[in-house]
Amino acid sequence: MKKLRLNRNQKGFTLVEIAIVMVIIGLLIGGILKGQEMINNAKVKRVVKQADEMRAAVMTFYDKYGQYPGDENSTLFPPGTDTTTGNNNGQIAGAEVFGVMSDLALANLISGTYNGTSQLPSNAFGGTTQVAWVDPPGAVVARHFIQYTNLPAEACQEIDVKYDDGVFSTGTIVGSLAYTAGTTIANFFIAF
Repeated sequence: MKKLRLNRNQKGFTLVEIAIVMVIIGLLIGGILKGQEMINNAKVKRVVKQADEMRAAVMTFYDKYGQYPGDENSTLFPPGTDTTTGNNNGQIAGAEVFGVMSDLALANLISGTYNGTSQLPSNAFGGTTQVAWVDPPGAVVARHFIQYTNLPAEACQEIDVKYDDGVFSTGTIVGSLAYTAGTTIANFFIAF
């Protein structure tokens, strides 16, 4: 039987070199995870800011024209090529939710172009955003809400905890489902 002979000229990695590589890999993974967390935090802040902007735009329109966008029943305002009219009952409901964005854009209160029949702005997580009169389960009362679709449950819970009571089914911020980590909330409502 032959004995294995070690050649002293063979090169290999020392434990110190392997440790340095492992530290570098750990730092890279930590940086990536921290970066993802920062991106997610920025998206959550964008959702809240979008709600504030939408609320301000709708109320500015109401102050200027005396009717809610989408619910207004005149093609004379906002000036331009307004082709949508509502029933002026004080509640943005049904097809009027699409007219909201069209009216706000024509009044130069939001950016973008909306056809008034099918287009809604996107939220930071890729779902849609709309303003509507709804009575979500657990809400204090039926009223106008900014409604988001397809938000991660973690984002919904973060917003609810920070700005309301933290419970998905009560208060002025409510979700259509419990905030279970790793799930998507189909409808998330922030009251006016």
